[in-house]
Amino acid sequence: MAGQSKTGYETYYVPDSSKLAVSATIGMTTTVYGAASFINDNSYRPGEETNSGFILVAGLVWLAATLFQWFSITIKENRAGMNSAQLKHSYVLGMQWFIFSEVMFFAAFFGALFYIRNLSGPWLAGQGEAGAMNGLLWPGFEYNWPLLTTPQDAIGGVQAQAAAGHLANNGEFTGAEKHLSFPGFANIAHWLPLYNTIILLASSFTCHIAHVAMKQNDRKKFNLWLFITVAMGFTFLYLQYMEYHEALFEYGIHLNSGVYGTTFFMLTGFHGFHVAMGTFMLLVQWLRSAGKGHFSANDQFGFEASSWYWHFVDVVWVFLFLFVYII
Repeated sequence: MAGQSKTGYETYYVPDSSKLAVSATIGMTTTVYGAASFINDNSYRPGEETNSGFILVAGLVWLAATLFQWFSITIKENRAGMNSAQLKHSYVLGMQWFIFSEVMFFAAFFGALFYIRNLSGPWLAGQGEAGAMNGLLWPGFEYNWPLLTTPQDAIGGVQAQAAAGHLANNGEFTGAEKHLSFPGFANIAHWLPLYNTIILLASSFTCHIAHVAMKQNDRKKFNLWLFITVAMGFTFLYLQYMEYHEALFEYGIHLNSGVYGTTFFMLTGFHGFHVAMGTFMLLVQWLRSAGKGHFSANDQFGFEASSWYWHFVDVVWVFLFLFVYII
């Protein structure tokens, strides 16, 4: 409902009650459960047929359908002039808090990487007071990063590694055969992460050009540079697919091939998922502008929110590139 108060306050549109929030919660919960089950099944029950993949896909489809309907309603309301300045400001705050939650999400994974590389890894090799048991549990184990050979874990993990063919004869399972970190300047021309970095940073620049063009009401320029940004997003995803193919089939890096494989796929995989979401968001904004003439210099929050998210995934990649591939 909407109305103008006698005190002169602006109109504030309050939509009717909706079940879309409940539906989105169901989709998100199903997706998270399916993703966790899929990771767990592939780590400890390799080769077994489970329904975790189906649950994950079903959750994603449910969530995507719900969000499509929800955002469609929101766009129609905004185009009809129902959104006041105060309501639009609440959208801005909501997007800012969403990006902050994503920052905390990746901070947890970077924190885990820091803990492994600077604390638990050296402890396993007998360094520091916490490494006193090294001589009894893992004699001769030496820590270095990337860690390609990992001491055996709990019995269930050892059995899983043995089933996957990664268990060595000395009681330790070997993770990857090679790593994907910086290969040296002699081989840098064949290093896919470098090209992904260039593409993603360049896409942040093209996205900014598109943003400036819309502020100047130059729709033709906006559509061109936003399309280039979307194309770069898809290119990044293709190159990451090529990198994963190389990691899995040439280097022997798997999610369950030691802590290096786990941290590599968790960080790059979640980031890749976020790039896919950001690319789709920008694609929708391009379709809205090129196909329906949406957005203007004074009304472009759908694109602005997507561009903020895109710059966020670019910044995350810079840290990921440094701490996963370089340092």
